[in-house]
Amino acid sequence: MRFQFMLFPVLVLLVVIYIYYRIWHILPLSQLMKWLVTLAMLLPVGLFFAYIASRNDNASLWVNQVFSIVSTSWMIILLYLLMTFFVTDIARLCIPAIRPWFNNSWVGTLGILAFMVVTFVGGNLWYHHKVRVPLNVQIDKVMKPIKVVGISDLHLGYTIGKGELAKWVEMINKEQADVILIAGDLIDSNVVPVEKQRMYEELGQLKARYGVFAILGNHDYYADNEKSEALIRKAGIHLLKDKAVLVDDAFYVVGRDDRANDQNRKSLNELTKDLDHTKPILLMDHQPYHLDRTEAAGIDFQLSGHTHHGQIFPINLVTDQVYEKSHGYLRKGNTHIYVTSGIGLWGGKFRIGTQSEYLVLEMAGLK
Repeated sequence: MRFQFMLFPVLVLLVVIYIYYRIWHILPLSQLMKWLVTLAMLLPVGLFFAYIASRNDNASLWVNQVFSIVSTSWMIILLYLLMTFFVTDIARLCIPAIRPWFNNSWVGTLGILAFMVVTFVGGNLWYHHKVRVPLNVQIDKVMKPIKVVGISDLHLGYTIGKGELAKWVEMINKEQADVILIAGDLIDSNVVPVEKQRMYEELGQLKARYGVFAILGNHDYYADNEKSEALIRKAGIHLLKDKAVLVDDAFYVVGRDDRANDQNRKSLNELTKDLDHTKPILLMDHQPYHLDRTEAAGIDFQLSGHTHHGQIFPINLVTDQVYEKSHGYLRKGNTHIYVTSGIGLWGGKFRIGTQSEYLVLEMAGLK
């Protein structure tokens, strides 16, 4: 683990050297202007590591917000610059006629700039568009229809603030759900900005007929799980930590603790062994691992998050390989599973090849 921690900044440094080497050669500017541009572009990289190493929660809220948004956004931009220059370098090798476009060239510079602007402006606009995902499932145990709104990965903090949360709450309340499920990572690694902005007040405005239920995710643990738990309860949300509750004598909502507490959390069999399996069982488990165990435990519906579906291309291709289901609906026997890509995200506010979403689940009995 220590080796991996040390390797990360080395890899970032190598990537940065390659990117700025290519920027230096493509810019049709004087030596002085090239230095000024590359140094200005290096600043956000330093901000990223400075933010991680020495974040000061006593600083003003807006200072930490700027540090967080600028630094994490720039790391995503660097990834796309890396991919862009890698592709153009291959093209230069294969097509000698285009080589002048990428050496002291306004054509190459403006072309790459236009691509980046379109990609990231579009990615930001798409992030702010929240996709309503309808899902209808039939379960023979359901005696009367149940409407569930499921969300995950809000990541409230320095990047996603109270104003954005208020829009989500209004949007979700319009669904007039029977129950709202929050499948983890409500907080983005730090409760301080959530407390400072009194975001628990907005969370407290979430309304559902039978209540709002939440579980912890790995980021809630990073933020200090005890502080996260206190804030969730302060918002009037029912926190289920390895706990099951019977709702309206009609269905169970089960909340499993996160894998961040893997040594102490209960197994699915322990959580469900004393439940009445003639009633529908709805499970929240933040990280969608071992879905075969969900089926074996007799769960009727599972809501998970965590993956963000990679958040941006091509990371979504990686998550598709890591998880049995990294996004969307899956049925295993009589068990229905939905892995949401999340309503929020971590870091820069871009969705490229993925979406920010909320699930509207309609459960009914067999006709």
